[in-house]
Amino acid sequence: MTLAELRNGMRADITAMNASDPGIIRLMTLGLVEGVAVEFRNAAIGGDPIEVSVFGASVSVRLDQARQIEVSPLEP
Repeated sequence: MTLAELRNGMRADITAMNASDPGIIRLMTLGLVEGVAVEFRNAAIGGDPIEVSVFGASVSVRLDQARQIEVSPLEP
């Protein structure tokens, strides 16, 4: 499953990322790294970008980048 497939309120651990994309590296500097729990917060009108919470901060992620981030859903 990818970050782009999460829905409102779902939590997941990041399990893998495509670090060859410069946009993904930028997200890594914002705290989106393997092993970190994220929560899907919202999506913009049209569904892109999405907003996730990481370490209590909100981060916007474009859908094409979210599709490059593998996650494992956490139980509610």
